[in-house]
Amino acid sequence: MGGRSSKFSFCCWHSSRKPSPHDLSDLENGGENGKNALPSFTEFSLDVLMSATEGFSADNIVSEHGEKAPNVVFKGLLENGHWVAVKRFNRSAWPDSRQFLDEAKAVGHLRSERLANLLGCCCEGEQRLLVAEFMPNETLAKHLFHWDNQPMKWAMRLRVAFYLAQAMEYCSSKGRAIYHDLNAYRILFDQDGNPRLSCFGLMKNSRDGKSYSTNLAFTPPEYMRTGRVTSESVVYSFGTMLLDLLSGKHIPPSHALDLIRVKNLSMLMDSCLEGDFSNDDGTELVRLATRCLQYEARERPNAKSLVNSLITIQKETEVPSHVLLGIRHGAATPPQPLVLTTMGEACLRRDLTALHEILQKTGYKDDEGIANELSFQMWTNQMQETLNSKQQGDAAFRAKDFITAIECYTQFNDGGTMVSPTIYARRCLCYLMSDMAQEALGDAMQAQVISSEWPTAFYLQSVALFTLGMENDAQEALKEATKLEGKRSKN
Repeated sequence: MGGRSSKFSFCCWHSSRKPSPHDLSDLENGGENGKNALPSFTEFSLDVLMSATEGFSADNIVSEHGEKAPNVVFKGLLENGHWVAVKRFNRSAWPDSRQFLDEAKAVGHLRSERLANLLGCCCEGEQRLLVAEFMPNETLAKHLFHWDNQPMKWAMRLRVAFYLAQAMEYCSSKGRAIYHDLNAYRILFDQDGNPRLSCFGLMKNSRDGKSYSTNLAFTPPEYMRTGRVTSESVVYSFGTMLLDLLSGKHIPPSHALDLIRVKNLSMLMDSCLEGDFSNDDGTELVRLATRCLQYEARERPNAKSLVNSLITIQKETEVPSHVLLGIRHGAATPPQPLVLTTMGEACLRRDLTALHEILQKTGYKDDEGIANELSFQMWTNQMQETLNSKQQGDAAFRAKDFITAIECYTQFNDGGTMVSPTIYARRCLCYLMSDMAQEALGDAMQAQVISSEWPTAFYLQSVALFTLGMENDAQEALKEATKLEGKRSKN
């Protein structure tokens, strides 16, 4: 946003009160004598939103899915100095403008401190845009799975669960109990570090709520049977969120429930939390997650029950969220755009031809210290067969005979004489060229195991994940690759 960003504060409508999990004001009624009141729902013109986002500049994209996502979120600065998040749908979404407007207005009537509230929309011609409060402190996925300095504290994880349950209860009380694809990317942190539920998931999608975009391993069982999301489905997804908070990882519910059944909770709990919580608290959260993940929807608790269960185990309730989260209060800035290298751009485009050229040009120089070219030539005669497999694989790779390359590189790996991250990377690309994305992901991850800070391993993971439709994970892999490559360039 250039120099404008320093003139204004974020989340200008947000309360300045000291946060407390026991105090939730309804912003419909203005909160403390109107101090928290948000503006009423507004129909924005396209020109206003074009100006706010600098023409929907790629530099202003803040959505996890990046520029290639079907529905992209931009940060924007309105003329009144308020930062907003603008979600732009693709042209095929919401063909019925009246349905879109009615749905947006219904969600826009909600006002809660537990939501990143919907402030308005734009519906001009084929354009469909939503405008919400901007949350400057990243997503739960970032703080929980991809933290840089310290893992999320136990007290903060409990607060996230509690605030999310409060958001669900509020929405249910207003007749909006359905939330689509509840996950760690839908939880955002405001300038005070308080977790909020994105309002975007409250919108019925253009297929009337009949899609569920998350990985099928995390999908509520009744959706698999009926193809519809219900209020009980949302509680199931809340259960998967509790597992995220417990483990610090995105564990499939079936795997977690297996660990719970055999009372192997130590394998489930985040090892970074050791000594940070009591066994009773951990057991209670596990019990609550198990209730939410019941196969029969009718056996799951409702949102009000979740709130009542979670309020009793809150910790450090007088400590502000920004302290628990480990961020400076009010000092957040909008997420910086990801500056991609040539390889990063190719990954985002899934340009496999460009990636092939890059890997061929790079050769084996990144194997130094693991299995470099010199070590290949020093092999003894008994290793000649393995060496031949590599040479034949390289020849097939150059000739773009990817099936042959896969066979030869597989022989090399099966030989077990030497490990080479480059060969895993090359075979990964061959798999991608052959429409075998799952096998490609396995090779990219194996390359990472061999060379844990090799950017190429993460770049190829991102392509495989994009191909598998795992957009959020792909974007995180791309960010990690970019960060590692940046470190290399400084050294």
